[in-house]
Amino acid sequence: MDVNAAVAAAAAIAGVCTGVIAMLAFRWSERDQKRPTRTSLHTDPVLPPGVDTVLSVLRSSAVVLDEADSVVKASSAAYALGLVRGGKLAVDPMLQMARDTRRDGEIRQVELDLPRRGTGRGDALAVSARVAPLGSRLVLLLVEDLTEARRIEAVRRDFVANVSHELKTPVGALSLLSEAVMDASDDPEAVERFAGRMQIEATRLTSLVQELIDLSRVQNDDPLEDAEPVRVDELVAEAIDRCRQPAATKQITMAAGGTADLSVWGNRGQLAAALGNLVENAVNYSPARTRVGIAARRVTAPGGDLVELAVTDQGIGISDKDKERIFERFYRVDPARSRATGGTGLGLAIVKHVAASHGGEVTVWSSEGQGSTFTLRLPEAAATRATALTEGPGNVRDEDDAHGPDHTTAYESIPAAPEVLP
Repeated sequence: MDVNAAVAAAAAIAGVCTGVIAMLAFRWSERDQKRPTRTSLHTDPVLPPGVDTVLSVLRSSAVVLDEADSVVKASSAAYALGLVRGGKLAVDPMLQMARDTRRDGEIRQVELDLPRRGTGRGDALAVSARVAPLGSRLVLLLVEDLTEARRIEAVRRDFVANVSHELKTPVGALSLLSEAVMDASDDPEAVERFAGRMQIEATRLTSLVQELIDLSRVQNDDPLEDAEPVRVDELVAEAIDRCRQPAATKQITMAAGGTADLSVWGNRGQLAAALGNLVENAVNYSPARTRVGIAARRVTAPGGDLVELAVTDQGIGISDKDKERIFERFYRVDPARSRATGGTGLGLAIVKHVAASHGGEVTVWSSEGQGSTFTLRLPEAAATRATALTEGPGNVRDEDDAHGPDHTTAYESIPAAPEVLP
């Protein structure tokens, strides 16, 4: 019995010792986890109170660096811009600014051009970087993307330069022609010739000023303020009537067709100007004795039905390189032809702004020598559709009655656009 008691006592003592050792090991493990590692002895990874909340609501890209230049905190925008890679600040000029600020405590700011990461594009990101101390060990870097602001500024400068140039041309011509008229006061034929030229330049100047006003209104006005259901057939009839005289001069047939009884919601004046510009361009850039067609139809889209207005011509067409720029202000595919037709280079820019402000878009299909099709897509009005036209759906009478009986009213007779449009 004494032996058994001794064995039991020894086992109990061994169990107690094992439990004590296990508890000490667990405590020691917790202590090691809380103890700073050798590489972070001189860092303070904890942000000052409230800083994390402030950084989360900033629009600027934010990066917080510790005294070892490691990233303690970085916003998602900083990663998107490629400022942070592998836990380090990847832009050397910004890193040097952070080190200088950490050394002397001064706030620094600089503007830099950064390459776009992984896009293969030649242009760069324009950014403004500002570095300031954050506490005793941390440094805060704020980066603002200035790329879009610079692009808008460049567009504004180009616009002012183009307007100045476009206005100087007819104004200078009028000045010279008036002097010529004064010098040729004794020559009636010369006076008549110069007066005719003055009238042409005055008309061009008037058109330019009017289109500048229209473009300004489109950009500044909210189309929803004066929005109303607008019948598409009325817009088409107005556009055709606007171009009736130049089309008759070139013996161009204008035909309208497609789905009747369509309406769009928006500013009637802006929509009429947009469609009128498309039809006017089609007439101006089409050879004599050809046809211009305006077709309307309803198309189904995920966000709701759209009304698609396609203006097709049999003109000179547009090259691929020009199609990328034709909606820019003052851009002309053929400057010499534009001067002959009185074009200002603002018509398609107005169409683009009207389409965008009404929640739609404008696209173009074109092939050199085969003509062009400009397609204006706009949301269909939710209001009740008007009653069908007396001519019946799918047929709208030919609006150009001056060219004889060979006209046809069928929609299929309009020059067909390709099946797939951009």
